[in-house]
Amino acid sequence: MFKTRLLVTLLYLSIGFITVSCSEFRKIQKSTDWKRKYDAAMKYYEEEEYYKANVLFEDIIPIIKGTKEAELAEYYYAYSYYYQKQYILSSHYFKTFATTYARSEHAMEAQYMNAYSLYLESPVTDLDQSSTYEAIASMQTFINKYPYSEYKDKSQQIIDDLQLKLEKKAFDNARLYYQLRRYKSAVVAFNNFEVDFPDSEFNEEGSFLRIKCQFEYAQQSIPSKQEERYREAIVYYQKFIDKFPEGKFVRQAQDMYTISLEQVRELASISSN
Repeated sequence: MFKTRLLVTLLYLSIGFITVSCSEFRKIQKSTDWKRKYDAAMKYYEEEEYYKANVLFEDIIPIIKGTKEAELAEYYYAYSYYYQKQYILSSHYFKTFATTYARSEHAMEAQYMNAYSLYLESPVTDLDQSSTYEAIASMQTFINKYPYSEYKDKSQQIIDDLQLKLEKKAFDNARLYYQLRRYKSAVVAFNNFEVDFPDSEFNEEGSFLRIKCQFEYAQQSIPSKQEERYREAIVYYQKFIDKFPEGKFVRQAQDMYTISLEQVRELASISSN
């Protein structure tokens, strides 16, 4: 019974505190005193109440442009979006800050956070990767501008991570064509992948799947097209074995190569008669 009463009492106290807190925030929000709002926004930010800080900063920033308080307000305004995980907005406002206050002691950090916010917004590989390309470009711009900054190593690692994501996306797209039995499109996609990502860890499997796609494409072709398409499978095998002579797909690739040679000889013999 005592525990129940204690819980009820604590609940009422919590509700009362929240009500008073919200009431105080609304009073500050309605105030026409920008300095009061500025001080309150700073206090809310320090207390990690980022939504309230954000609302107040948004109210006063247009008013305090050109004052000594404006720089810090805009700096924390960008961070208030970042800490609410609104990364598109934080990226925008960090970029705005870095442009507006290019000589600020926070300018380098803001430019990094612009790129880092885009990195955090980069979606999983199943989705469109436009923001991933933007994140890479922004992070590379940062590295070019500040090649010896404290963020240098982390920035390069982020670019590597994003690059790997793009590789994975391109490879998955090529493999999807294969799974859908669109073999001609798959071969083109694997060719493009090899050109776009010459150092990718996926190239061994991609090179093997290119043989497999071309081989199966030849198998399902009309007789008049088969010889030419088996010959292309042989060429892809030769490229594969030159690059990956000890690879894990060699046995399977050799089987398709052997069959392709036999088919070419047989088809050539038929066409000569």
